[in-house]
Amino acid sequence: MLDPVALHIERYMDLLSARQKLVAANIANADTPGYKTRDLDFQAEFQSATAQISSASPVAVEVPGLKVKNDGNNVSVDREARLLAENALRFHMASELMRSELRMVRSAVTEGKNG
Repeated sequence: MLDPVALHIERYMDLLSARQKLVAANIANADTPGYKTRDLDFQAEFQSATAQISSASPVAVEVPGLKVKNDGNNVSVDREARLLAENALRFHMASELMRSELRMVRSAVTEGKNG
């Protein structure tokens, strides 16, 4: 059983993974006529995921306010590239936090055996 901090980190990483898939889909459809950029309301999804015992799948929403091209597509490859980089940094940070949590648990177990 994961402690509450590790559980929150796990849910955060799940959301980052879901966002990564959406960003990849947005980039893949950058030239698809009529395609609308999708993303997560990341803060709302994280609050929802951490408030529930079981995490539901995050809901993707259309991103408002993006410039629409003549073909109806509104994907900004620059925006998506920025999100990819941001997501990678967040995932790295979360994985380091999780490693730290696991080291603390390992240390507690080891000290419990020796004490």
